[in-house]
Amino acid sequence: MSEGNGGASERSPLRVVVADDQRVVREGLTLMLGLIDGIEPVGAAADGEEALALVAAERPDVVLMDLRMPRVDGIEATRRLSQTHPGVGVVALTTYADDETVVQALQAGARGYLTKDAGAEQIQSAVERVAAGEAAIDPAVQRQLLTAVQRGEAPPCPENDELPDGLTPREAEVLELIAAGFSNGEIADRLVVSGATVKSHVNHLFAKISARDRAQAVAYAYQHELVAPREG
Repeated sequence: MSEGNGGASERSPLRVVVADDQRVVREGLTLMLGLIDGIEPVGAAADGEEALALVAAERPDVVLMDLRMPRVDGIEATRRLSQTHPGVGVVALTTYADDETVVQALQAGARGYLTKDAGAEQIQSAVERVAAGEAAIDPAVQRQLLTAVQRGEAPPCPENDELPDGLTPREAEVLELIAAGFSNGEIADRLVVSGATVKSHVNHLFAKISARDRAQAVAYAYQHELVAPREG
C-alpha cells in the first residue's frame, strides 16, 4: 500500500477466482494465493455456475478452474466465460494429466492447464502468464500430450491438399511443432530458418485458425488431426 515499496507496489495485484467443488482444495488454493506477492484471491466457487456469477461480480484477471464439478463443469464454464468474458484467463485444474481432457479444456478457451499437485511457484507463474495472454501448460500435461503422439494415438497429419483453413504445408509443420511444445527459437533451429520467419508463419497461421494464443493453437492441432509422431 505504501509508496516506499518501489516498483513491486506500482502494479495492481492480479485478481483471481478459485473454482473447485472440494472445500479443502478450494480453501487451500485461496490461502496459498493470498500468500503470493502480486496476486489477490477475490472469491471462491463450488461449481461452474457459482464461478460464472463470481466472474460477473468481481471481474477477475484469472480463474483457476477445476474441470470436474457438479451442475456446470469446468469445461462448460470455461466455454461460457470465453464467450461472455473473453478477457478473463482460465487456468484449468485437474487431478490427472489426461490428454483428452487437456484438449477439451483448451478447445473451450483455457489458456493454462495445471495438475492439482502444482506448487505455489507453478501456480504463480501460470496466473501471471495467462493474465498476460500467454499459454501456461504444466510440464506433466505436456509430457502426456507428447506421449500420446509418440504412441501413435494422435492421428497422422493429413495430406497437403487436405489442410484446413488454407494452411500451407509449412504453416502446418510450424503448428505441429508448437503442439509438440517447441518455442519459436527452437522451431527456427529445427527448420533452419530465421526467428523472424517463424514469427511470420505463426502470425499467419494464428490468423487463419482464429487462435488467440499457443494454447488454442495446440487445441486446434489436435481437433483437426494435425499432430503426428515425430522422430527425435
